[in-house]
Amino acid sequence: MLKTRIITAVVALLVLGVVLFLIPPWATEIFVGLVILAAAWEWSAFVGLSAIAARIFYVLLIALSCAVPYLLLPASSQLVLQIACAWWIVAFIWTFFYPTAIPTVVRWIAGVLVLAPAFTALILLFRSGAEYLLFALLIVWAADAGAYFAGKLFGRVKLAPGISPGKTWEGVIGGLLVVALLATATANWADVRLAVLLPFCLAVAVVSIIGDLTVSMFKRTAGIKDSGTLFPGHGGVLDRIDSVSAAAPLFALGLAWLSLV
Repeated sequence: MLKTRIITAVVALLVLGVVLFLIPPWATEIFVGLVILAAAWEWSAFVGLSAIAARIFYVLLIALSCAVPYLLLPASSQLVLQIACAWWIVAFIWTFFYPTAIPTVVRWIAGVLVLAPAFTALILLFRSGAEYLLFALLIVWAADAGAYFAGKLFGRVKLAPGISPGKTWEGVIGGLLVVALLATATANWADVRLAVLLPFCLAVAVVSIIGDLTVSMFKRTAGIKDSGTLFPGHGGVLDRIDSVSAAAPLFALGLAWLSLV
């Protein structure tokens, strides 16, 4: 299983390198949009849709919710990102009360709140510079990898057993320690104040964990283990971008607030 995960991750990194640095910017933005729409297709199963026409309708709904702010960028960015951050605060509180019934209409709306701001944030970061988008992804990956290995080695105390039984507090601490190392190395390399970058990166990492738990909550409500099977050993698109969906809006908003871009 670990070998499969590593091979898939390496292939994904190679594809990401091509997408961020080798193809034209317009093609990169189309690629990001297609990733979000693939995630929307998977989210349509959380809503309870099974007919292909109904699932396509939901994908089109997400496409519209992405297209409107996209056409208004950068004017719409602050509002969209602030709405996203407000949503993730609500989602964080929500996880404390799970299991709770999630009405279908809430699942419809939640998909928009998860995916549309993520698209806006990723496009903004890419337009600011591919290195910013890459760094945001590195924070998420560092938190995820650190949590995975620390959890395997030291995990005892469950983080949210009703939502994701495999996650532990020891894993969270391990993930945050790896992110702290990443932030320290980046601060030294980029000549950025560590006192600013470290708490910022840790906040982004914490929000990425909330994103993971939130999507897991919706999967459990829908009775689904993995959102898809596109990535061997990793699941579907949503299984790969759940953390990114939460982290990217905060990262994009924080760059402007902290004058890091």
